[in-house]
Amino acid sequence: MVVLSGAGLSTASGIPDYRDREGRWKRKQPVEHREFLASAEVRRRYWARSFLGWPMIGEAQPGSGHRALAELEARGRIALTVTQNVDGLHQKAGSRAVLELHGAIAEVLCLDCGGRHARAAVQDWMRAANPGFADAMATAAPDGDADAAEGFEAGFAPPECPACGGMLKPDVVFFGDNVPKSRVGAVSTAIDNADGLLVVGSSLMVYSGYRFAEHAHRQGKPVMAVNLGKTRADHLLAAKVEQDCGEFLASVLLKS
Repeated sequence: MVVLSGAGLSTASGIPDYRDREGRWKRKQPVEHREFLASAEVRRRYWARSFLGWPMIGEAQPGSGHRALAELEARGRIALTVTQNVDGLHQKAGSRAVLELHGAIAEVLCLDCGGRHARAAVQDWMRAANPGFADAMATAAPDGDADAAEGFEAGFAPPECPACGGMLKPDVVFFGDNVPKSRVGAVSTAIDNADGLLVVGSSLMVYSGYRFAEHAHRQGKPVMAVNLGKTRADHLLAAKVEQDCGEFLASVLLKS
């Protein structure tokens, strides 16, 4: 089968999710791609909050659900794990056939020269350039973001590319941006060649993931979801389990 994972799988690792059981936003929407590119102040606010939020996601460890999926892959049950998450926890758990639909937060891209940098290194650069900011109070938010007091980012120096001084952006698909067509095509092909699609921990409210439930359904492939709360694809599902992802996958592993 093909697995499509979402934020609900990583909450056991201490990473907050975006939506409640009804699929509504729990907090303000993440930064928009267009705004990040157009506004120096938006970039300053993003990087200041990311500076506070990165340690949580950088140090996070896989949960039982990640480990169960890795073992199911090793047993030949999973052809591809497609994740909407950017935390890299599937790979940490040992999964090898992973497609990161929205990219990887651990990598940073220079939009001017194309250079790539490790997010951990960028953290060190920001710490050196912004003494005192590490003590700011903040609450963990999804995908390495953080919620802090309004205006706390004043005076924060965002990172620049050490090679060319250009604009740095995490190598992830921000809201309002498009998933590369090559990734969409690769997932669709994998679903065509699989017995079915298993959705784990995703409400599928974002079209980038929902499209694959639609695609599998059109191909006559069964779609199953494990999610606490409703999904956008409830009307397409052959089966649904409203249970903690890790608990359910661990039980499947014991029975398989």
